[in-house]
Amino acid sequence: RFIACPQLARTVQRCLQHGAGPGPQPVLLEFAPGPGILTRTLLDAGFRVVALESNSHFLTDLQSLENSLDGQLKVIHGDFFRLDPLSKGALKPPAVSSDKLFETLGVAAVPWRADVPLKIFGIVPQQLERNKLWRLLFTMYECSSIYRYGRVELNLFISEKEYTVLTAKPGRSKVYQALTVIAQLGYEIELLHKEPWSSFATNLKNGGLAIPKSVQLPNDHLCLVRLTPQENLFTGGLKPSNASTFIFMVKQSFAKPKSRLTDRLNSWSLDNNDALLKALEIPKNAAMRNLYPEDYKRLFEALQNSDMFTETLFHDEVLASTRIMN
Repeated sequence: RFIACPQLARTVQRCLQHGAGPGPQPVLLEFAPGPGILTRTLLDAGFRVVALESNSHFLTDLQSLENSLDGQLKVIHGDFFRLDPLSKGALKPPAVSSDKLFETLGVAAVPWRADVPLKIFGIVPQQLERNKLWRLLFTMYECSSIYRYGRVELNLFISEKEYTVLTAKPGRSKVYQALTVIAQLGYEIELLHKEPWSSFATNLKNGGLAIPKSVQLPNDHLCLVRLTPQENLFTGGLKPSNASTFIFMVKQSFAKPKSRLTDRLNSWSLDNNDALLKALEIPKNAAMRNLYPEDYKRLFEALQNSDMFTETLFHDEVLASTRIMN
């Protein structure tokens, strides 16, 4: 668990207020606020904050702060990354139902192409960070959990290593990945701020900074990144109902990123590959890691219209990963 130091608070306030009009700020969902350093700054900026805190050590002080205010802060014992688990029966904190959470927030569902209904802010835990980013992407593509309410905007501190992957360009060996393709198609990705690790404290017993080591990618900062779901994501043949199939088509394509697209199509037992690639204006010898995110979407939409393509190719992978993510 990383905790922002006080000198960072004003920077975060400016980033989250950027583009907002005068007057009271909208409701903001903050997760893992810890001792509330950033929470207090957000409250001072006029945000109405709903804070999700999973660590009971921090709850008492946060609840005292809540009681000192006139409804501007609501504290909930919960974990943002345990929203809507697949477990049966009543949920026990810190697991949380998104329906109850949004009822507390006072935020109603809106159509996908409407304005952003809610902003979320928090520091993504470094433990299993990649898995957490993947889960957010799955729920966004499937319009489940928080995304049943529309294009919820995420303002997240993530490691510089993962930010580099999210924004990589085609052809970059070991950096341009399936995660890159899915994220760039799904989100408008905006870097708001880069902050050195030294600006964060930790609640580890040894008091040290648990900075993830990285050999191949830079990882000297935490990056505050705004992820806004693309308004036109579900145009063409991509829909929430087949989004999991699309994701696993991309993931399977990157199993051997140096392989040629024609070889991958042959492995899927597709006929008339040459005609398909010509129609899509993709070179025959194109490697999987050289395709742009838009190429993958166009390819998927073309395959949806192919008699030889079947979603059962990825059925087992979809089910297995859904269980892991939850």
